[in-house]
This record gives sequence, structure tokens and C-alpha cells, in this order.
Amino acid sequence: MTRLLVGLAAASLALAACSSPTADSPSGSPDGRPTIVAAFYPLEYAARTIGGDSVNVVGLTPPGGEPHDLELSAAQVAEIASADLVLYVKGYQPAVDEAVAQQAADHSLDVSAALPLLTAEHAGEHAGEPADEHAGESATGTDPHIWLDPMNMAAIGTAVTERLSAANAAAAGQYQTNNASLASDMSRLDKAFADGLASCRSRIMVVSHEAFAYLGAAFGLTQVGISGLSPDAEPSPARMRDVADLVTREGITTIYYETLVDPKVAQTLADEAGVASAVLDPIEGLIAGSSDSYPTIMEKNLATLRAGQGCE
Repeated sequence: MTRLLVGLAAASLALAACSSPTADSPSGSPDGRPTIVAAFYPLEYAARTIGGDSVNVVGLTPPGGEPHDLELSAAQVAEIASADLVLYVKGYQPAVDEAVAQQAADHSLDVSAALPLLTAEHAGEHAGEPADEHAGESATGTDPHIWLDPMNMAAIGTAVTERLSAANAAAAGQYQTNNASLASDMSRLDKAFADGLASCRSRIMVVSHEAFAYLGAAFGLTQVGISGLSPDAEPSPARMRDVADLVTREGITTIYYETLVDPKVAQTLADEAGVASAVLDPIEGLIAGSSDSYPTIMEKNLATLRAGQGCE
């Protein structure tokens, strides 16, 4: 099948290339649908929501897998090479960045490219304090966790819609209808968060790793991470003391840990500080066997934050 998706700069060529699959063409799924490879769960959600039954979506990060540490198999690299479109966030998964650069430069979409990005340093800032020196940076010097702002997810949906519509004009109407539904869902989530977090006793979130800067920026909360942008970063004893002092000084009542990473450090700190701990999901992936989706997890996050931040 003639490759359906090419670079944004060649959108006019993509329209001309939208032809029927042929028996000797390597790309696409066996049933003739274009194949979208999504680097991790939120991008799978966007691809499935926009593409519907007209596309075949392949996720690189399995349920229960930690996407920061993804290592690609030879088969997955081959999937990236033969896909019609690869969705990823540049700077988030080094193995995916490398494979895209080598195998998919002409049929990939960095969904963060058109979004306003926070710097990696911003993710560690709190109330005039310097950024945590252990926080680290992504390969691009920016915080890659864009999807935790619902309106960023809406923008991602629009970017995917534009790319698919340019390549397959016959299905553009359906893509746009699906995108309108996604945008409506994200607007409802955005309003629910804005209303639900409007009046809270504390505006400081103490989290296990700094994945929540975009959510905080959208809804007036400031994150303080025990670890930096990578959940595998081991916090120093000095960092643990600093966060514990902050918890006491600010009257923090909840420390948040997450689903795919060992919660021991966050729970230990909560126990030592005499405060509660609760799950706040960065939605980097689904738990194996989970029936949740991006919207249902965000709704649970809102309920968790309202309880943990003392919101009215």
C-alpha cells in the first residue's frame, strides 16, 4: 500500500498518495487499514478516538510497562519503520526518538511540537524556591508530560485529525466528527477540574515524581516532586529532608504516589511526616488488565486531588 502519511510539509503529496492497498505493499494492517504506531497510552487513546475503526493502532508500551524506560524489540522497530504514522513525544522515550529518527522521519508526528512547553527546570520550582537540582531534563530540555492538561489532549487530537485527514480525504469527515467529540470531552474535563479545584485549602501538590506541572499550570496548583522528571531518579537524603520540611511547614496532608512505579519512597515519607498517601495517576500507561481510559483516570485524579488538597 502506498504510504498514506508523509511529513506535514508534504501534505499535498500525501493527498495524492491516498490510494488503495496493494498486495505487494508493506505498510498498513493486513485488512488494508492504515497502521498508527503510538509510543505510549495517551497517544493510543488519541489515535483510537480519532481513527475509530478505520485505523489499526499499535501501542509500543504494554499495559503495566513504564514508558520512560521502554526498550524496543527488533519487531517494534520494524513496526515503526512500516507504519503509516508514528505518534510520539520528542524527548520522552529515548529509544523511540532514536527509532523515529532512523526509521520514520517521513511518517511520524511529535504531538508536542505545536504545544507551549514548560522547561524541565520549571517542573521543580516551588513558591520562589530554586528548581531541584536532581530533577533532570528531557532530551529537549522541556517537560514532556503534556497530556495531563485536558486541553493539550484536545490539541493532540486535532493534530492527529489534521494529519489523517490530509492523507485520507475520503475519511476526513469521520475524523473531524470524532475529533469534535474528543474536544467536547476534554472541555468537560477541563471545566470539571477548574470548578473542582477552584477553592482548596492547599495549592501545593507533593508528588512522587514531577509529572504534573502541566496539570498544575492549568488549574493553579504547584507541584513539588520527591523525584524529578524521571520516576527512577533516586532522591537524595537532603531532598527527602527538604520535602519533609515543606510538608510540615505548609500543612500538607497528602503525598501522592503513582501506579506504575514502586510507591515505597512516597509512602515512607508520608508515614514519617504523619500524613496520608494517595494515588495520583500520571497516565503514562494503563495497569495490566485495567478497563479505565484517559477520561475515567482523570476523573479519579480529580476526586483524589479534591480530597488531598482539601477542596470545597
